[in-house]
Amino acid sequence: MRFNSLITISFLSLIAGSSAAAQETALPVANDVVAQMLARDAQRLHSLEGYEGMRRYTHVNEHMHKRAEMLVRVRGDEDGTKHFETVTETGWKAAQKHVLHKMLDSEAEASRPEERVKARLSLDNYEFQFVESEKVGDRAVYVIDVTPKRREKYLFRGRIWVDAEDFALVRADGNPAKNPSFWTKSVHFVQAYQKSGPFWFPLTTESVTDARLFGTTDLTIEYFEYKPKTLTAPQDSVEVAQRGAHP
Repeated sequence: MRFNSLITISFLSLIAGSSAAAQETALPVANDVVAQMLARDAQRLHSLEGYEGMRRYTHVNEHMHKRAEMLVRVRGDEDGTKHFETVTETGWKAAQKHVLHKMLDSEAEASRPEERVKARLSLDNYEFQFVESEKVGDRAVYVIDVTPKRREKYLFRGRIWVDAEDFALVRADGNPAKNPSFWTKSVHFVQAYQKSGPFWFPLTTESVTDARLFGTTDLTIEYFEYKPKTLTAPQDSVEVAQRGAHP
C-alpha cells in the first residue's frame, strides 16, 4: 500500500508539474500583446471622427505653499491631433505659465501624426517584456515592462497594464526616457484609464517631479466628460486618449 501511495504521489506531482508547464506555455508573448493592441487601436481609429472632453489640472508645491489649478477643454481630430482651450486658471501664475501651458503645448505637438508615430507604444519605439497576468478590478490584464529604444522626451521607461479582452491600455507607470530639462531631477507618473460602456477613457494622471530649485511638486490631471464622435458603431472598446497621447 505504501509503495502504491508513493507511485500515486509521484504521478500526481508529475501531473501538477505538467499542468504548471502548460499554464506557463499558455502565457502570451509581450510582442504579440502589443501587436494586438496596435491592431485593435487601428480598428477603433477607423470608427471615430474625433472626441472631446474636459480636464482639471492641479499643481501643488507643499514646500513653497503654492498651488495652481486649470480647467481645460480638449478636442481631438480624426487623425488624433489635439487642440486645447483654457477655460479657467487660478493660483500660482509661474506654474500656469511655465508648467501647465507648456505641458499643453508639448502634448499638442506630440499628438500630430508625424510626431505621434515616434511616441506610440510600438515595437519600433520600445522593447517589451511580459511580467505576469493579474486582475485589475474584475478584469484580467497583462502586465508588461517597457524599455525605450531611444532617450527621447516623448518616450518612457516603466510598466503597462493591457486589458486581456479589449487589448486597451489600462494603466501606465514610469519615468520619462529623458528628463524635460536640466532643472528637473526626476519625474514619476501613473496614468490610469477606465471602461465606460464600450469605450475606454482616461481617468487620472498623477506625477511627482523633483526639481533643482523648487523641490518636489505634485501634479494631478482629472479627465471627465470625454465623448467620442463615432463614424460607425465600434466592434470593441476604444481607448480614446491613447491615440497620440503618451504619459
